[in-house]
Amino acid sequence: MSTGRKITEKLSAAALTEATGKDWVGWFAVLDKWGAAGPERRSHTDIARHLRDEHGVNGWHAQSITVGYEQERGLREVGQSCAGTWEASASKTVNAPAVKVTEAFVDEDVRRRWLPDGDLTVRTHRPGKSLTADWDGGASRISVFLTVKSETKTVVGVGHHKLADADAVAAYKEFWREHLTALKTLLES
Repeated sequence: MSTGRKITEKLSAAALTEATGKDWVGWFAVLDKWGAAGPERRSHTDIARHLRDEHGVNGWHAQSITVGYEQERGLREVGQSCAGTWEASASKTVNAPAVKVTEAFVDEDVRRRWLPDGDLTVRTHRPGKSLTADWDGGASRISVFLTVKSETKTVVGVGHHKLADADAVAAYKEFWREHLTALKTLLES
């Protein structure tokens, strides 16, 4: 089961070159020469910091190059964090205020209408901003972040953490895509 595309497939070499002055091959050569994947393998944080501090790469591109390098050199798989854990994510823009989106996760009656098979226990929530919840009795966890686009438009981002493997990542990517679509339908009706 596919967990998604590598970052090198999502961010084109041309776009990377325009933003940073080098394409993927160029940055991989820089990191190989520096010894990023060598015998004394550098950490994700060290690689990103090196790109930022020594090569002037902005934070977002430094992270993207680091993830691309780790994936290309077999140091991590798509869907795997730098710590080796498995995570899935999905997002959806909904035409609803952020506070209403938070309520759709927190209020069990509303949640059952768009997430009937979701076994979650809310741990923390900041109305209109974010929430965290245990999933399936604490076997995994979700983080929900809301980005306000306007008073009536919100981007909902769900991260599902502590998953078992790449198959679980693929399954939950699809699960969250479907359920965020159901949330959008409910909130916009």
